[in-house]
Amino acid sequence: MAKITLSNLAHSYAGAPASRDDYQLKPTIDHVWDDGEAYALLGPSGCGKTTLLNIISGLLVPSQGRILFDDTDVTALSTAARNVAQVFQFPVVYDTMTVYENLAFPLRNRGGSAAYVDRRVKTIAEMIGMTGDLDRRAHGLTADAKQKISLGRGMVREDVSAILFDEPLTVIDPHMKWELRTELKTLHREFGHTMIYVTHDQTEALTFADKVVVMLDGEVVQLGTPVELFERPEHTFVGFFIGSPGMNVLPATVEGDTAFLGGHAVPLGRAFSHAGADGIEIGVRPEFVSLSDGDDGLPIKVTRVEDVGRHLVVRTDFDGTEVNVIAPEGASISDRHNRILFDPQGIHVYSDGWIVDSDRRAARGGGKR
Repeated sequence: MAKITLSNLAHSYAGAPASRDDYQLKPTIDHVWDDGEAYALLGPSGCGKTTLLNIISGLLVPSQGRILFDDTDVTALSTAARNVAQVFQFPVVYDTMTVYENLAFPLRNRGGSAAYVDRRVKTIAEMIGMTGDLDRRAHGLTADAKQKISLGRGMVREDVSAILFDEPLTVIDPHMKWELRTELKTLHREFGHTMIYVTHDQTEALTFADKVVVMLDGEVVQLGTPVELFERPEHTFVGFFIGSPGMNVLPATVEGDTAFLGGHAVPLGRAFSHAGADGIEIGVRPEFVSLSDGDDGLPIKVTRVEDVGRHLVVRTDFDGTEVNVIAPEGASISDRHNRILFDPQGIHVYSDGWIVDSDRRAARGGGKR
C-alpha cells in the first residue's frame, strides 16, 4: 500500500500548450491521497479522470509536476516499478489460457509458490463467481465473464502499492455490478489496499469509495466523503452531479441574511456580507424544499409528480426555472400547493460556481473562497 501525493500536477496532450484550455489536466492539482483509502474519481466523460489515473499508474508522464508513493518520487518510473495493478474498461485476458492460468499469471510472474498461487486463485475465483469455470479457456467466454477475469487479475496480488480501476464494470450486467462492488469493498476492508476507481456513475462512486474526487473540465472541484459532497457541495457542479435529483441552483442577489429571487425574499439563517453582486446563486437540495399552500415562500406551479418508490419527486416551475421537491411517499399533492419553502439549514450561496462562506464560518477561517 502507499500514500499517493500529487504535487503541482498538470498535463497537456499538446506539445507546447499555449493556454489553460490546452491542458487536459489544468494546472495545478495538489492532493494527498491517504494510504489504504478507497477513492473514486467521478465526473462526466472527458473531464480528465482516465488521464489522471494513467499518470498515477505510470502509463503517462505528466507535462508538469510529480507523483510520490509515500516519500518516493515515481514520476519517471514504469508501471511495473511502481508495483500497481490496473484494471481497464474492457477485458484484458489471455484467450489461450484457462481462467485459472489467467488469474495465476501475475503471481507466477513474481515467483509465488504453487500452494500460495492455488490458494489466492481459488479465493479470487470465488469472489468473482467463476469457481466453476477455472478449467475453461478464456476464448469463447462472454465479455462480462472476461471482464471478471480482468478484475480478478487486478486483485489477486496482495503486495501491490495500489489497485487502479478504470470504469471496470461497463460490460458487466447490472446485478453482477452490485455484487462485484460489494466484493471490492470487502476486499478493501480485509487487505487495506489503496484503491482508485474511475467512474461517471455516482452510485458506483458513492457505494465504493471512502472519499470521492469530483472532476470537471480537468480540475478537481471537490474531494470529500459522500456525506460531505451531499451536505456541502463546494461547487454547483458537485451539487448538480451528486444526488437524484441534484441540487436546485437559482440565480439570486444576497443582502446580509436574505437572498432575493425575482423580488421574493428567502431567509438564509446567517449573514453573507461578502457574497458580492455578480454571479451569485443559491443552491438547495430537493430534500430541503417543501410545498406550501400558505402565503409565504416562492410562488410555483406543480408540473409533474413522480413516484420513485421511497418518496415523491415533485417538479415545480418558478418563473421559468424548474425546482425539484422531495415529498414523503403517499403525500397528497394538489393545485392548492402553490408555494415552496427552503429550509435555511440546507441553503448554500455560490459565487461564479464556488461556495461562499457565511460571516460566521468565515470568521472561523473555513471554506474554499
